[in-house]
Amino acid sequence: MHSFSEQEVIRRNSLAELRRLGIEPYPAAEYPVNTTAAEILQHYSAEKGNYQDVTVAGRIMSRRIMGNASFMELQDATGRIQMYVRRDDLCPGEDKTMYNTVFKRLLDIGDIIGARGYAFVTQTGETSVHVRELTILSKSLRVLPIVKEKDGQVFDAFTDAEQRYRMRYVDLLVNPQAKDTFLRRTQVINAMRDFFNSRGYIEVDTPVLQSIPGGAAARPFITHHNALDMPLYLRIANELYLKRLIVGGFDGVYEFSRNFRNEGMDRTHNPEFTVMEIYIAYKDYLWMMNFTEEMIERVALTLHGTTRLTVGDREIDFRRPFRRLPMLEAIRTYAGVDIAGMDEDRLRGVCGQLGVATDESMGKGKLIDAIFGEKCEEHLVQPTFILDYPTEMSPLCKRHRHNPELTERFELFVNGKELCNAYSELNDPVDQLERFQEQLRLSEKGDDEAMFIDMDFIRALEYGMPPASGMGIGVDRLVMLMTNRSAIQEVLFFPQMKPEKKARIDPPEAYMAAGIPEEWIAPLQQLGFLTVDSLKSASAGKLFNDLCGFNKKNRLGLKNPGTDEVNAWTQ
Repeated sequence: MHSFSEQEVIRRNSLAELRRLGIEPYPAAEYPVNTTAAEILQHYSAEKGNYQDVTVAGRIMSRRIMGNASFMELQDATGRIQMYVRRDDLCPGEDKTMYNTVFKRLLDIGDIIGARGYAFVTQTGETSVHVRELTILSKSLRVLPIVKEKDGQVFDAFTDAEQRYRMRYVDLLVNPQAKDTFLRRTQVINAMRDFFNSRGYIEVDTPVLQSIPGGAAARPFITHHNALDMPLYLRIANELYLKRLIVGGFDGVYEFSRNFRNEGMDRTHNPEFTVMEIYIAYKDYLWMMNFTEEMIERVALTLHGTTRLTVGDREIDFRRPFRRLPMLEAIRTYAGVDIAGMDEDRLRGVCGQLGVATDESMGKGKLIDAIFGEKCEEHLVQPTFILDYPTEMSPLCKRHRHNPELTERFELFVNGKELCNAYSELNDPVDQLERFQEQLRLSEKGDDEAMFIDMDFIRALEYGMPPASGMGIGVDRLVMLMTNRSAIQEVLFFPQMKPEKKARIDPPEAYMAAGIPEEWIAPLQQLGFLTVDSLKSASAGKLFNDLCGFNKKNRLGLKNPGTDEVNAWTQ
């Protein structure tokens, strides 16, 4: 049962009254908008006398009722503009209902309206729209948070993180910076897409539901396909499908991919996230490093006009070239140990000496990764390519041309976090099968993130894949950097949340058992007292006044309770 607040009850009563007046609060017809708030504010000129027949639509964000003339602020997708409403313009005939009743009493902040009129400048110098005709387009039944600003200070801001993420629609309405973040997210993606398209690479789509989750080491989500009676997995990566397309004869393919990993959640991880992966034939990881830094520099310049950005309390410069540092050299530099040539037992001993946590399921690759993550990543603030990873860490990567113990792989780190991953792609089907089999051995040891063996992918490689380089970049993390946001939830429209806690509401019997008459239960709940216990924290005098006022305002016709009676309810 949902108990309406006092304001929600008032708005529902207004909704009913609008319909009694013959006004449909949710009309079906197209509303003929011909301009926007931003366009009027930017281009209106009193000298030119332009914008003299404008039709705008948006949400009421504030109102100042002043007798026969009033002001309100209208917000559309482009911004806010002041609207001037005069009774005799809105109601030129004898019937003044549209102004006196509808506009003044039945409209609320948050309602969506259309307005036809002309642009002008007020005596205080503010460009506004003088309204001649007003149309209700959608009645808002919930109260919008009203963010106030005075002398540069913001009051009553909608800032609770959980509420903002759970009710993103409200966040976007009242926090302009939230909307700006998502507009910039689109600019980031478009800048990348333009960069790839200008070089002739093809954007493609690959399956989200996969019979074998490949292309990364991660725990998948599992589902079931009823018609085929078989398990399927939400993709953890699209790498193996994109490589199949390189086998099929495409020179360059890319995809903005929604990936899913059934793992932990924190400020930089969400179980559903966006990755861009690109694969280009006849290239290697050295070429891809140049390509990657050029792309990221282009994104920074497109968004900000500069490569120097503030991220937290640091300035980061995305001007190329980026620093390049082999992984084993990074571990020597920041962990103070040379792990080259060490076997699993010696690596486990090093982890113990360094205080790096391990478990029995971890093979050489994960032990090295744990050392690097614990001792090196935090030092990689400016854009840095970490390259030449040990073979055990990279089951899909080509062995290094000069050292078979290493692979031709790089990851880009910025501000202490991994941003992208790239290889000279492994195209030897025999080597690839052996790497998959090693992953299978890890899985048997208890590593639930080890890769599956994809025999169809091996078959594709056996037909011959040209030498190629591939790169994957976390779009969400890139947007975080480019918008100076510290949590991934800030750059996802609808991040994954725990189930919303339902407010406990006592049944009518509980109120009546406490001596409260049945007819007063609904008013009490509408005033926010959803349980009998919540009445104990109320001031009896204030509650008496609130109930009497509620009874009168909503014309309930109830006999007001006595002060002693209300006092007893709060005991």
